[in-house]
Amino acid sequence: MGPINTTNLLKQLRGLMQNLKYVPEPISAYIVPSRDAHNNEYLSECDQFRAFITGFDGSAGTAVITEKDACLWTDGRYYLQASEQMDSSWTLMKEGLPTTPTKGEWLSKSLPKGSKIGVDPKVFSYNEFNPLQTKLESSGHKLVPVITNLIELLWVDRPLRPTNPIKPHTLNYSGKSVGDKHRDIVEQMKENNSQYLVLTALDEIAWFLNLRGSDIEYNPVFFSYVIISEKSFELYLDEKQDRKLIRDHLTAEFGDGYKIKPYKSIEDRLKSLASEVEGYIWFAENSSYALINIIPKENRLLTNNTPVSLMKAVKNPVEIQGMRNCHIRDAAALCCYFSWLEKNIKTSKITEISGSEKLLEFREMQDNFVGPSFDTISSVGPHGAIIHYSPKKSTDVQITADQMYLCDSGGQYLDGTTDVTRTLHFGEATAFEKECYTRVLKGQMKLASRIFPTKIKGNCLDAFAREFLWQVGLDYGHGTSHGIGSYLNVHEGPMGISWRPYADDPGLQAGMFLSNEPGYYQDGQFGVRIEDIVQIVEAKPPHNFNDRGYLAFETVCLVPKMNKLILVEMLTDEEIRELNAYHEKCREVVGAVLEKQGQMEAREWLIRETQPLVR
Repeated sequence: MGPINTTNLLKQLRGLMQNLKYVPEPISAYIVPSRDAHNNEYLSECDQFRAFITGFDGSAGTAVITEKDACLWTDGRYYLQASEQMDSSWTLMKEGLPTTPTKGEWLSKSLPKGSKIGVDPKVFSYNEFNPLQTKLESSGHKLVPVITNLIELLWVDRPLRPTNPIKPHTLNYSGKSVGDKHRDIVEQMKENNSQYLVLTALDEIAWFLNLRGSDIEYNPVFFSYVIISEKSFELYLDEKQDRKLIRDHLTAEFGDGYKIKPYKSIEDRLKSLASEVEGYIWFAENSSYALINIIPKENRLLTNNTPVSLMKAVKNPVEIQGMRNCHIRDAAALCCYFSWLEKNIKTSKITEISGSEKLLEFREMQDNFVGPSFDTISSVGPHGAIIHYSPKKSTDVQITADQMYLCDSGGQYLDGTTDVTRTLHFGEATAFEKECYTRVLKGQMKLASRIFPTKIKGNCLDAFAREFLWQVGLDYGHGTSHGIGSYLNVHEGPMGISWRPYADDPGLQAGMFLSNEPGYYQDGQFGVRIEDIVQIVEAKPPHNFNDRGYLAFETVCLVPKMNKLILVEMLTDEEIRELNAYHEKCREVVGAVLEKQGQMEAREWLIRETQPLVR
């Protein structure tokens, strides 16, 4: 199936851009981001406005439509996917390349002076609106909030917003009650003279309230807002989801000093608070412009990372143990899948989709499994070069023994969230494929073995993972690492490791969990990515400069790397020792689980795949 024809949609949109019934004044450009009112990365179907207008359904990208042009900015993960999914009406703007202008630069140069550029302030974050506004104003343009979402007017069969059931996340998994979390949050609010804290990020709300939902696929969250004050909090929730089970849970963990109010009443409540507040009202900077703009800037508004952002990222002891435990069970499921795949690939027709369905079956056998943590990237040969490829019926192909197979998948468990990538070949890989695999592996191992100062920013470590690719002029177009939630979003801030600094990175700290996932992608041929989840732990080097404290990574994912893809002559003796030690741990820990589960074929596969490497 080819790209969706968007010619007529764009024609209608351009008409709406001039219609004073929907815009305060005619606009020369309209910006459609890939976010919703809560700045979610993954969206409910009803909020996929950018996908609707462009035909490109990747998780990152911004569309800009003018009278003559339609452009999409997206990063290196999606260059190939976007070019395949968009029709000829669109121009792909490759973010991350030095030759690609920013949206502000392009708009400033492309539009006649005095142009008005419209955005829906509900789906445009405060920290994006202000810099873009400044850039445009310096060029004689103006950024205009457009209250009516113009894409919504075109989307006649737009799905309804989900109102799925919400369930308590009990203390044996959360490790800390709502009351205890509230006390810690209020302490930081007092330090910042903040009278109210407004939570708009759905994973922060779910973490604070020890509740989980399913309003967004793969993300155990629910549409809501929370306003926290010194002695209470207010939860803004759809009336259909306000049930006795939730109230009983909140009363048990907090007491009765809270209120549940209608989801849509949040703006009215903020207008009321703005007129009476004596201290600051605290928002995360990435909250929507529509909400933050309600609060007077002078002596009333504080925009910064919320206390919840860091509290959630630094796991407590119960969450830490849960994350480690679920990765062991998840490794057992992956070993079962890869063993099954290797056994059947030459005698049965297994496709990208049927393979991912079989993997799901193995995960469903594991204790505490809830569902996938994202859409499985099951990709063969050229599809592996599409970094966030997800097989569909129209693209599904057979997994064969003569091409590289990249499988990036994860699970949501009651005690944690997993995200693991392995690249395999069940036949004979080319020398170049093996070289790329080995260089990616060397970079992953180098990053995994680093010792670094407490609170160093993640981007300071990025080059370690790329070193061996850079040596021969290779690279990859995505970040090296993202945070991961505890039975929450698979991508979790505010920290990460990338060539680009994370604006809100508080510095790396013990108790955080991150991915370690370098890769290489040869367009039209194959992709290599190796991804583990690592826990940040305290390190004890022989010296401690300025008593700063030092940290290290401990890999909690225990799935073998594929020895047959490794050019052993490229590894140092130390790298061989480290890899052999890792494989021995995989064999001992996961092998015991497989034996207990009666998965003897998978256990035998694990033993074969973890044989020590020798020169």
